[in-house]
Amino acid sequence: MKVTKMFAAGVATLALIASACGSSGGDEKSDDKSTSTAADKSEGDKSSGAVSTIGDVESAVVQIVATGSFVEPDGSLAVSQTFEGSSRGTGFIIDPSGIVVTNNHVVTGNATLKVHLSGEDKPVNAKVLGVSECSDLAVIDLEGDGYPYLEWSNEAPKVGLEVRAAGFPLGDPEYTLTSGIISKAEAAGDTNWASVEHVVEHDANIQPGNSGGPLVDAETGKVVAVNYAGGDVGGTGTSQFFAIASDLAQPLVEQLKEGDVDSLGINGQAVYDSELGIAGIWVSGVDTNSPAGELGIQGGDLIERIEGLSMGSDGTLADYCDVLKSRNADDKLSVQVLRFDEQLRLTGEFNGDELEPSESLATEVVAQTGALQSGMIYPNYVRVSDNSGVISVEVPGEWSDVDGSPHQFDDGTQWANVMASPSVAGYEQQWDMPGVMVTAASAADVGGDLNSVLDAYAEGAMGACTDGGREVYDDTLYQGFIQYLGNCGGTGASAVYIVASPAGGSFVALVQVQMVTDADILALDKVIATFMVNL
Repeated sequence: MKVTKMFAAGVATLALIASACGSSGGDEKSDDKSTSTAADKSEGDKSSGAVSTIGDVESAVVQIVATGSFVEPDGSLAVSQTFEGSSRGTGFIIDPSGIVVTNNHVVTGNATLKVHLSGEDKPVNAKVLGVSECSDLAVIDLEGDGYPYLEWSNEAPKVGLEVRAAGFPLGDPEYTLTSGIISKAEAAGDTNWASVEHVVEHDANIQPGNSGGPLVDAETGKVVAVNYAGGDVGGTGTSQFFAIASDLAQPLVEQLKEGDVDSLGINGQAVYDSELGIAGIWVSGVDTNSPAGELGIQGGDLIERIEGLSMGSDGTLADYCDVLKSRNADDKLSVQVLRFDEQLRLTGEFNGDELEPSESLATEVVAQTGALQSGMIYPNYVRVSDNSGVISVEVPGEWSDVDGSPHQFDDGTQWANVMASPSVAGYEQQWDMPGVMVTAASAADVGGDLNSVLDAYAEGAMGACTDGGREVYDDTLYQGFIQYLGNCGGTGASAVYIVASPAGGSFVALVQVQMVTDADILALDKVIATFMVNL
């Protein structure tokens, strides 16, 4: 699976692959995090005065300890692990009433928040007021008031400006201040977990745990930008560090005091699994009180499409955020989700229709070829693979006779292939034996357009079955054509033949399923939802 070498500067969290978050594995207890507005605190009484020297910046910089559970891919999108514990990031106070700025990926999806202040032994509870997934900013509200605070710099960031990065790298409770300069005033802001209009690049060292911390002017101590990312972006062995400029952050922070902006309530990242040929927005965690939470999005889900647009294909959150920024917060948004642990593809709407399994191919089979005799529903499914590991698919446990040997051609060419049935020999010789065959080969080896390939693939069956029609096939992972066949061999059995390719057409997958009872038709849906080709 492809992952970037950039970390989200911060939370040493249990979760994000490309976001730096270091888990303490701790079991700190606190009250549940809740979301609220705080108009009564947003302006604050600023009579206490802001921090005015670089030496006093520490008093307004806080360490945020977030506790929750997150789901992360384990080498492949099809396999995941759940991590539970505490993660740490940084934030800074901007108002004596206790308004704190940090990163979205530090707080979203966590169950509890505790904030540690300079010189204090006991942490303070905090509530999330608003988050922005796309800008990776969040505003939280501390209990109490009378806090020291930082002021924003109103000067445009300039190349060469001396700056200091303040925070708590690697989850260390000891405050750290590093020095550097702004090396680029307007760098690209698209990452796999955010999509910011532009950001500041600097060379003041930051590490996982610095997320959400301030980048301050070395002379005035005023906030120039909010640290959010770093790492070996270009693969050159040299680290680069990035922060969200104050001119973008300030107006957004004012909005976040009143609620979420450009957010659906997920903590996630754009991913692309080259082995499976799948791209999307991987959901690590979800805020229950959000459109995503209300829809039933879960950690471990992959958001494939929103409003029909494919997500994450460029490895960034740009498309995702373009959709959110072009809609109102309460607008309905269609969504397609791949849920690996249940092997389901789901569709629904944010702020609208509930998530439901995508339209069943079984219904179409009955419509095209007629109903089949009743059969006992298969109680369990198992994943089988071909001998080379190129193809995998889930089949009924009763289809326990499996042959994963490749198709061998006279010229020595081999195509990956797997068959599963109660009897593979019976499946190959007769129509009234249920089973499945999945074959895959490079497009160059197959040759021809997909329609012509399907003609050749189903040629023998067309003479033995009733033609139920041919349609365009699109399961979002693979596109091509499907042929429906009924009353095969005069037995009343049905069959489908599918020829399809992924976006880009690098390989061709051929799927044939024979169905004798209505239970086999339901098995077809499982086959379609779970077959994967890694070629």
